Amino acid sequence: MPSYDYRCPANGQVVEVKHSMQQKLTTWGEVCGLSGQALGDTPAGTPVERLISGGSLVSKSSLGSEPPCSSGPCCGGGGCGF
Repeated sequence: MPSYDYRCPANGQVVEVKHSMQQKLTTWGEVCGLSGQALGDTPAGTPVERLISGGSLVSKSSLGSEPPCSSGPCCGGGGCGF
């Protein structure tokens, strides 16, 4: 399950939450509920914003664009010196 960082502009806190890609969190109460963090003094209905993180994407065209390994069909972990 992927993790996402959410920031609450009202209190300045950033919280990491794991949830499905389809799920959209919009309030501090939702973020705290999934992360197990206490609400504190911030009201549950306070809006939050999801931060962009440095995930990586792999395009279909890049898969298989590398030459085959010289030591066999697969050398696991790049140990063949390729």
